[in-house]
Formats: sequence, structure tokens, C-alpha cells
Amino acid sequence: MRMEAKMFHNTELFQGLKQHVEMIAAIVSGVLIFFAWLLSIDDFNIISTILFIFAFVIGGFAKAKEGIEETIREGKLNVELLMVFAAIGSAIIGHWLEGAILIFIFALSGALETYTMNKTNKEISSLMELQPEEALLLVDGREEKVHVSTLSIGDLIIVKPGDRIPVDGQLINGHTTVDESAITGESIPVEKDPGSEVYAGTVNVNGSITVRVTKKASETLFQKIIELVQNAQSEKSPSQQFIEKFEGTYVKGVLMAVAVLMFAPPFLLGWSFQEAFYRSMVFMVVASPCALVASIMPATLSAISNGARNGILFKGGVHLERLNKIRAVAFDKTGTLTKGEPIVTDVIVRPDIEKTELLQAVYNIERQSSHPLAKAITAYIQENVKGLKDEWVSVDEHSGFGVSASWNGQKIFVGKAAFVGKEEAEQFQNSVSKKLYKQGKTVVYVKDEKGIAASIALKDVLRPDMKNLMDELKSKGIYTVMLTGDTKASAEAIAKEASVDEFHGECLPESKVDRIKQLNKQFGVTAMIGDGINDAPALKTASVGIAMGEGTDVALETADVVLMKNDLTKLIKAIELSQKMNKIVKQNIAFSLSVIALLICANFLQVIDLPFGVIGHEGSTILVILNGLRLLRS
Repeated sequence: MRMEAKMFHNTELFQGLKQHVEMIAAIVSGVLIFFAWLLSIDDFNIISTILFIFAFVIGGFAKAKEGIEETIREGKLNVELLMVFAAIGSAIIGHWLEGAILIFIFALSGALETYTMNKTNKEISSLMELQPEEALLLVDGREEKVHVSTLSIGDLIIVKPGDRIPVDGQLINGHTTVDESAITGESIPVEKDPGSEVYAGTVNVNGSITVRVTKKASETLFQKIIELVQNAQSEKSPSQQFIEKFEGTYVKGVLMAVAVLMFAPPFLLGWSFQEAFYRSMVFMVVASPCALVASIMPATLSAISNGARNGILFKGGVHLERLNKIRAVAFDKTGTLTKGEPIVTDVIVRPDIEKTELLQAVYNIERQSSHPLAKAITAYIQENVKGLKDEWVSVDEHSGFGVSASWNGQKIFVGKAAFVGKEEAEQFQNSVSKKLYKQGKTVVYVKDEKGIAASIALKDVLRPDMKNLMDELKSKGIYTVMLTGDTKASAEAIAKEASVDEFHGECLPESKVDRIKQLNKQFGVTAMIGDGINDAPALKTASVGIAMGEGTDVALETADVVLMKNDLTKLIKAIELSQKMNKIVKQNIAFSLSVIALLICANFLQVIDLPFGVIGHEGSTILVILNGLRLLRS
């Protein structure tokens, strides 16, 4: 496992070095072109030619190398080679500036592409760091530190408070709560009793426990998450496959046309060989896809910049383009549709008790606990009860159940139903807890010497404006689904509030991936929105993975789009921006192809020379760039 992490780290360093080398080469090439152009104005042709040659070599080396290697590896020509051929062709007929500009534009676009691709393995190494490499093996009553790879099914291991559980297993001895957010994404720790299953990568919050190993380290649920992300990364989208096929066909067509123009006209049309060679080189220049490349890149970068100003981070143009085509959106619940933090929603007190006095007692007892529910309860009391006094109370913690303390001469218990008396808790205030459970709420009970004194309900509440967001998505014909690791009751309650079309509760990472794959088949293009480590495989499996800005590092690195400041309402802005970008790109492509077709026809009819070909070619490129830059203002 450590060797794999090191391998990914080395890959990441190599990609980082590569991106800087490509960008520096593109910039140097551009500077050389600028000075060569200045010198050529004053007819310093030898010096300017030397500078142009250096610009060709420095700017075009990376793309030429990439094109040659890809051609050898896959056995087909590509746009990289066509651009190099076009640049060399323009130089052969004496137009060095045209060729150099082609090289510069392509080198710059290649460097920018590398910038967006160098993070592809980061999420894998981040995931690996969360699974411990060592475990405390119990051997004849002694604790022995061993590597997780040496553990066998049936071994007993000790997991101490605050430590991550190293392998999947079954709790044999001890009571505790486990933070399973790395697996399920749920913020509230889950209570574990003997017989409960525990998962690798999750955190033992309190209480030392003994766990029997049920799966080898290489077969844990956490390892499945890593494999799912890797598999999703290796799958190519249909649009990507189409672009690759089109690229090879385009290059072959242009090169075949160049060959025909070079040798056929002298025999069929009576052209001289010099004229035929000249016309073939002009064709190579005007047919080069410079305008086509410019049709997409400036518009994409403008849209990405626009999105960044509006709190939307796109990691590449392909994701921005796909966003326009989504027909289904899957949401994680906790931290995505909801705030990810439990808050108190109901406090029901026994009629004979003064509510303020009881909450004073609960406050001083619960403020000594680090449990998320205790923190939520104390925060609620601080906000709603005036004149609170901090008093020291001796608290006894009953791991996995609750806490107890003496207050004003009587014993107070705060915890779950099984701790205060399950039957009595369920019957409290006409069985109000049943109603609260159906609403997806967690209930904490307070008991004094007379019985159940109060029930406190907590819930992870919906983010503001979620109902409006769902309505807007539905108005655009987008199907909405909620996937959560939470209970079905809690999932159903939130689903009704948010008005999603479909929901699934008790989802593990693998089941989320399965549902995303089904949505992909059903709707074609889907988006997944999440914030946790457990969402990473689903984010990669979806056509577009979208992460909340305050989510885990792994989710942020895995996702294709990040909504900064956790503002889910920005999703509509992102979709509309994608629609505008796709409209402008279509305009640019149609215009650039029309100009290329016109220039090709004019060249064949011998009514256009190279200078006018250059003007038409570069003029169309400038126009499509300016059209793309309009997205900066939208």
C-alpha cells in the first residue's frame, strides 16, 4: 500500500514538472516569435529566420513528440502532427510567422490541458492515506503492532479511542461510537455494540474496542472505494471517443488532399509543379484547425473565468460542456442537500417540570461531552435560554449509551432510549418519539428520579432554497435523485421536504455507483453532487461530478466541478453558463468551418494567394476568439 502511494506521488511530481515545462516552452516560443516579427519588419531576415526556427523547435517539441509517440502507439495520425506539418509547410513557402503562430497556439493549449490533467491521481493517494498501515494485533493477551497486510481473517485487533479502524471487522468487546463519514458521509457518529460491523478508514470516537477481522486489508470496503475511483477514471466518455475518431479522420483527409493537390493538377489541369506545390502548401495552412481550436478554447476559458467569479470552479472545458446535456442529477444528503450538522428541532418537557431549570441541568452535563449531538444540544440551549450559569458537574460517561450526573440532589440521565428505559421512553408524551422518528429525527432523552423528564429531537436540516432549486431543475426537464447512507426513514423525510423525484437510503459507496450507472443508462448524461470521501466513486462514475466547496479533499479533487461556499443554488448558474458556452462554440465552429471551406475553394480556383489565405485564416481565428470572450461579461 505504501509503495502504491509512493508511485502515485511520483506520478504527481512528474505531471507537475511536465506542466511547467510545457507552459515555459510555449511562453518562450511566443517571445521569440514577437522579436522575430519585429526584426522581419526591418528586413533582418537571417536573424528573424533563426529566431523563428528556435520558436518552432522550442514551442513544437512537446507536441511533435506527443504526436509521433501517439501515432506509433495507436497506429493512426492525429491533429498534433497535422499542426506540425502545417507549420513546416508554411515555412517551406517562406511564411515563417504563420507557421510559428500555429505552433505557439497549439503549444499553449497543450500546456493548459496538462494543467487540468495533473490532478487525476491525487484523490487516490489521499484515499490511501486514510487507511492505517499498522494494527494492534492481540496475541495471547499481548498487543503487538503489525502491518495490516499480515492480518488474517479471524485475528483479533485492538482499536483505541481516536484511532482509525485498520480493516473491516466485527466488534467483539466494548461499546463505542464510530465516525463513519469516510464511508457513509453521515456526520453523526454511529453507536456500536458487540456484534456490530465496523469498516476500515472509520474513526473509533470513544472507548477501546476489540475487533475480529472479517476481511483482508486488500478486500476492505475502503479498498473497494479506491478501485471504483480508478475504474471510473479509466472509462472514456462517448464524446471523448467521438473526438478521437474525428481527429484521425480529419488528419487523414487533409494529408490526402495535400498529396492530391501536389501531384494531380500538373497532369489534370496543366499546372506547373511549382504552382501545384505552392497551392498544396497554401491548402495545408488554410486547412489547419487553428480556427477550430480557437473556436473552443477561448470560449471555454472565458466561461471558466466567469464561473470562478460566481463561485463555480470548473476543472476543464469537457465538464462544462457536458453540464449542458445532463438529464438527471443525483444528490448526496448530508452536507449537500442538508447542512451536515445536527440541530435541535423539538424539546418536549414533562408538564410538571420547569423547562428552563431542566435545560440548565442538561447544559452543564452535556457541555462536557465532545459528541456532536451533545454539542448541538448545548448550542441550542445557549441560544434559547437566558441567564445560563456554567457550573461544574461530575459526569459519568456510559460509552455508547449516554451520560449521567448528580444535579441538585438527584440523578440525571441523558442518552438514548435503551439507556433511560426503552419502553418508558417510547411511551413518553403519548409516544411522541414515533412521530419524531418518522420525520427522520434523532431523539435524546432526559431522565430524572420521577421518570422521563424530556425528549430532545435533533435533525440535519435542509439547506435554504432547496425546494426552489428542485423546482428549477424540474422545469428544465432534469430528473432528481437523492442517495444517502442514512436510514430510510431519515432519507424519506428529507426527500419529501426537498421534493426530489426519487430517493435511496442506507447506501454504501458501491450501491451509489450502481445507481449512477443505472441513471447513465436511463438518461444518458448525469451529474452527481456530493461532499464526502464516500461520494468519490459516484462522482467519478457520473458524467459530471460536482463537489461542495467545503467537502473533503478527496471529493474536491475527484469532482469535475466545485461549488464554492457550499452554495448549491449555483448549480442553475453553472447549467446556464454551459448552455451559453455551447451556443457560442457552435457559432464559432460553424463560422470557422465555413471560412476554411471558402478558403479551400478559393485556393483550388487559384483566386487567392498565400497572404490573403493568411489574412482569412488568422482573421477568422481572431473573430472566433473575440466571440468566445463575450462569455467574460455574461
